[in-house]
Amino acid sequence: MTEHVVLLRAVNLGSSTALRMPELRTAVGRWGARDVRSVLQSGNLVLEADERSAPAVESALEADLVRRLKRPLELFVRSAADWRAIVAENPFVSEAADDPAHLLVLLLKSTPTDAAWGRLRAAVQGRERFSPGGPHAYLVYPDGIGRSRLTPDVIERALGVRGTARNWNTVRRLEALLAP
Repeated sequence: MTEHVVLLRAVNLGSSTALRMPELRTAVGRWGARDVRSVLQSGNLVLEADERSAPAVESALEADLVRRLKRPLELFVRSAADWRAIVAENPFVSEAADDPAHLLVLLLKSTPTDAAWGRLRAAVQGRERFSPGGPHAYLVYPDGIGRSRLTPDVIERALGVRGTARNWNTVRRLEALLAP
């Protein structure tokens, strides 16, 4: 069994995307995952799966949940080791300590090209900062996320890759659920 962190994109943001976590945990368990735990009401899971590779879990679980729950879903899966590396490699240490709600980790479906990271750099119009990390990035919104022009749509257009983000508090809560 291998432990994984699973993030669902855009659930529980409105009534049309609402998904109760008990329903999600049950569906994931029926797929074959064990010890399924959730954080908050926004599609954050830690689970154990027979599949060892995060991409294999992502593909198989996403297909199964779409079929089982009869709705479109998009998953982003990282192994426990990858999640711990994301936490350890955070380049914004002071922001994580001082303002963790305005520090986000953006998980991406694939690693953007250097040109795509350049397009994102050009799209930053305010005091936001980011640091690429392969198939993820760290984003700092010092003036708040809601006021920023660096929206998910702008980010995805610049990078040409789909993603989902969680603030540092949630990232750490998920890390805390991982086995020592």
